Amino acid sequence: MSVSADPVKLMKQEVGKAAANLVKSGSIVGLGTGSTTAYTIQFLGDRLKSGELKDIVGVPTSFQSEVLAKQYGVPLTTLDAIDHIDIAIDGADEVDPHKNLIKGGGAAHTREKVVDYLAKEFIVVVDSGKLVDRLGSVFAVPVEVIPMAITPVINAIKKLGGQPELRMGVKKAGPVITDQGNMVVDVRFDSIDDPVTLETTLNNIPGVLENGIFVNCVSQVLIGEVIDGQPVVRQM
Repeated sequence: MSVSADPVKLMKQEVGKAAANLVKSGSIVGLGTGSTTAYTIQFLGDRLKSGELKDIVGVPTSFQSEVLAKQYGVPLTTLDAIDHIDIAIDGADEVDPHKNLIKGGGAAHTREKVVDYLAKEFIVVVDSGKLVDRLGSVFAVPVEVIPMAITPVINAIKKLGGQPELRMGVKKAGPVITDQGNMVVDVRFDSIDDPVTLETTLNNIPGVLENGIFVNCVSQVLIGEVIDGQPVVRQM
């Protein structure tokens, strides 16, 4: 397969397909959010149509993943109707060597964390550009905040040494609003030496619903790369 036309797209397709191929018949599947996971949902639909895969249901982590699942024929359920999730597949904005993540570029990290942490197996799909030596190297930490608490939360984050910035909409006047009706504060830290502690500390600030640090939850990372003109998928 030549990747001369659009190497990034073909690479994401290969990673998405590799993740979709890990899903077994009869599974309850957490459906993540983002461009790579969108291909996973598409390939799950293809496997269902061909009869290769049977009797799966998906739990969407966002309005985007819900729409895609309906488009590609993946049956959906809710957390109210199930007692477990067999496998969740989701992307990430950063992945460190310990498989800790920063997520939330699409402002869906709260629902993603609920679904991904419930899963018996959590598969992360990324391109190699998302790999970092230390969390926070490139991407800010998204923090979902209820609207009335924006000012006190920002002040509390500054006391922790963070540099918070309210995320504003693109092609929209005003801030980004999550599927839960809240706002997102993107926080940069000079160094995140202990992501486990920072995740807990941020979540303990009154008014914070959830943050985008994901720790001790990833089973496997599928990494897409282009090598010698070919899309390659490797594991971490």
